[in-house]
Amino acid sequence: MATKKQKINRHSRVRSDHRTELAEDYVEAIADIVDASGTCRAVDLAQQFQVSHVTVNRTISRLERDGYVTTAPYAPIELTKAGRRLAETSQQRHEVVFQFLLAIGVGESAAAADSEGIEHHVSPETLAAMKAFLDEQ
Repeated sequence: MATKKQKINRHSRVRSDHRTELAEDYVEAIADIVDASGTCRAVDLAQQFQVSHVTVNRTISRLERDGYVTTAPYAPIELTKAGRRLAETSQQRHEVVFQFLLAIGVGESAAAADSEGIEHHVSPETLAAMKAFLDEQ
């Protein structure tokens, strides 16, 4: 049975994971769009996430404040070095989780959907265990 302190630590980690989840999703999407087409604009993100332009602009402002992107009015959105690192880390984590789910028999569609959420909450210990499992396959 978990102690009260363990429960508090778990909830604290989940709240922290939620705070970074949006940033990770956005920088990952920006990296994918830039890699595919050369530039990323707010309209690309609005279409991808099916949100309003205002929502994208607010999120991009936070990402800019946090040092993950640079942009200017009517200019493309560009990842900083920190933003590119975050995107790559998120993409790697996503791929490990996705491949793990496939390896244990989860269907591709469900694995794709589930890995989108799990990737943000998986601990380094669990991710390492997933990698080890995949390496043994």
